[in-house]
Parts: sequence; structure tokens; C-alpha cells
Amino acid sequence: MSFVVAIDGPAGTGKGTVTEILSRKMHLINVDTGAMYRCVTLEMLNRKVGLQELDKITKILEEIKIELTNEKGKQFVTLNGEDVTEKIRTKEVTSLVSQVSSIREVRLAMTGLQRKMAQGKNVIMEGRDIGTYVFPGADVKIYLDANVEERAKRRFKQNQEKGIDMSYDEILANIKMRDENDKNKEIGALKVAEDAIVIDTTNKPIKQVVKEIKKIIQEKQKAQKLLEKIYSIRPETKWKRFVSKMTKGFLGGLYRLAFRVRITGNIPETGSYIICSNHINYLDAAAIVLLNKRMVYFVAKEDLFRFRLLNWLAHVFDIIPIKRNMQDMEAMKRCLKVIKSGDLLGIFPEGTRNGLEKNGKAKNGAAYMAIKTGSPVIPVGIHGTFKPFSKVYINYGEPIDLSSYKGADKEKQNEATKLIMDHIVMLTKKEN
Repeated sequence: MSFVVAIDGPAGTGKGTVTEILSRKMHLINVDTGAMYRCVTLEMLNRKVGLQELDKITKILEEIKIELTNEKGKQFVTLNGEDVTEKIRTKEVTSLVSQVSSIREVRLAMTGLQRKMAQGKNVIMEGRDIGTYVFPGADVKIYLDANVEERAKRRFKQNQEKGIDMSYDEILANIKMRDENDKNKEIGALKVAEDAIVIDTTNKPIKQVVKEIKKIIQEKQKAQKLLEKIYSIRPETKWKRFVSKMTKGFLGGLYRLAFRVRITGNIPETGSYIICSNHINYLDAAAIVLLNKRMVYFVAKEDLFRFRLLNWLAHVFDIIPIKRNMQDMEAMKRCLKVIKSGDLLGIFPEGTRNGLEKNGKAKNGAAYMAIKTGSPVIPVGIHGTFKPFSKVYINYGEPIDLSSYKGADKEKQNEATKLIMDHIVMLTKKEN
């Protein structure tokens, strides 16, 4: 799994310096996208290729070899085997690079190369469109900004240190022109990603900017590690089966002692089914999991896995975590795998506790999977206060065959979901 930090913003906001420092401090691979576009620009100048000569530009893109390396904290850029770290920062390259990076063919080629460089790695990238176009799913998105005069002063100072002869007025005019060009590009235009954190660096020293971004990255890395833990699947071993069996027996016994459970109906001993129940209490799913002979793989919101004990129990009973209010493809794959394996999948169509009382709209996930896999749905009605020693009623209905809905559109899926919910409602009113 890769971890991508995207740092966007206009020229002179400190992106390059901040990215270089963070890459060293946080052991992230620094992919300097700006240097890559400068390499293409330099090669075009070397071959005397104009902006309109697309056939020659395409040939350059097919042949060009760009390497970015870090040695003792300093980045080196190699173009076709030659060190061009300084050459790509010349006045000639700087005045042309924005126009070159606007060429569609160049943009697509460099974007593909940047994505390839990041595969399976922890990287930090700076540019104009990293968080919006190159990596819209980046783990961290930062947008650095500063007023244009301050940016020109910084670039002027950098050029003086590197011996590049450009006046302040030239740099200011170049930055203004580049800003305008970058904001109006056909693809990869300069803009703030919706989920980016904007940091104005005008009056902030680099150390402070680095500190702020470092904290953001660390918090995200911590959250990602927790998420990896949540979505990890404990290997099916003899020890796991033993622990699962013992835990199920012990907790099932406690459950029956705590509540005077009354069960009607049952789940067939073999075959794949999707169990759909109403959701009135945190403990209702436990009744279905603990008080059935067969293993029931229940779907639960991933927030529950953030508690240590619940996380342990969830992995013992192979509970499937799901991100709420979004399409969670990983959870969907695991659900389909359970059904295709001939096992039992448990889902709350309401999506939240007391959804029926809140008049909330039931989700189509269960109906969709039942239609897609051909597995019948077993409706379950649960009612009770779940107060200690009170009665809890669990009523299993007859399996519902949704095969007639095969190939159904969203409207038909809604109908299938309503059919499931109607059965559940009837079962919630039934007592032994």
C-alpha cells in the first residue's frame, strides 16, 4: 500500500523547499514533478523543437529518460544520463516550462510517469495539479499560497544564490504570466482541491510551514495504520477457530442469561443466505451471531473497530467493516466472497440504529447483492428493550427469492428493498 502526500500551489510558495525537507524528515520519496517538466523543456531546447511540433515532441516523450535521486539530502536530476540539476533552472527553461507543461501530450506522459513512480511507495509530490489531477485520491493534500510580490522576492533570492541572472521585475512578470497560464490549462489546471488544507506562507518561516504539514502527515499516517488494522483479515487457523468457538459459547451463554431470548423460525443448515434485520440496539447483531450454529459474517460500520475490545471480537468473528455513506469497494468484495462461499452474510438495511422509527430510507446494498448473486434473503424482526433480564424476541422469516428482479435498475432495486423491509416490519410485531 502506498502513501501519497500532494503539495500544490503556484511558483515561489516554498513547495520545493518544504517538500525536500519533509522527504528527509519523514522518509518519503520526493518526486519533483516540476523538475520532470523542466527536463522535457530542456530537451526540447537542446533539440531545437518548437511548441507546435507535436510529432517531434511525441518522439522526445518516447525516448526521454528522467531520473530523480537523493544524495545526502540533496536532489539530483538526470536527463538521458546527464546531470541537469542546475541546467533545468536556467532563464531559458523557466520562461518556457509553463507552456510546455500545458501541451496535452506532455501532460499525459508525465502524469503516467509520476503515477508509476508512486506505485507501492510512500511519496511526497509537489506541483500544480497533484491533488486535483495526478493523485485525486492522495492521502494528504496541501495547497501552499503566498502573495505574488513575496513569491517573486523568494525566487529572486534563490536565483542570486544559484548565480542565475534574472531581475526582480523579470521574475515578477514571469510569475504573473505563469500563474495565469497555469490556471487556464486544458488539463491539470492550478486550483485548490476540495479536500486540500490551504496554508498561506507569506509571513511564515519555512520551519513553521514544515512543522504544520509534518503534524498533518503524522495524524494521517496514524489514521491509515489504524485503518489497515481494521481491514486486516486474521488468517483462518486452528487456534482462531478454537478461540472463536470458545468465545461464541461463552458470550452466547451470557447473552441468554442477560436476556430472556425468544426465537422463532430458523436459518437453514446449508446454503448461502443474506440475513436482513432491523437495528434497534448495539446488541441485536450479537444475538444473530452468537445464537446461531452457523457462522454469520455481519457488516458493521468501521467506527466500531476503533475500540480495542470490539476490534478483537470483530476479528474473531470476521465482522466486515464498512465506511458509511460512501461506496466501499473493499467491503463489497468481502461481502460477495462470503455469499459465493456458501456462507451467511448479515446486513442491517436501515444502515443505522432505529432507522424505521426515524423514517430513514433503507439502503439497497442487501437487495443489490441478493439480486447479483441469486442468494435468498432471510428477513429477521427483533424487538425488546435490551434491558437486563427483559425479553428479547428474534423472529426469522421465510427466505425471500429475489430472482425475478435480476438485471433490475435502481427503481426495481428500491422495490426489492421495500419488499425486504415490509417482511422485517411484520416480523418485529410478532411475539412467541
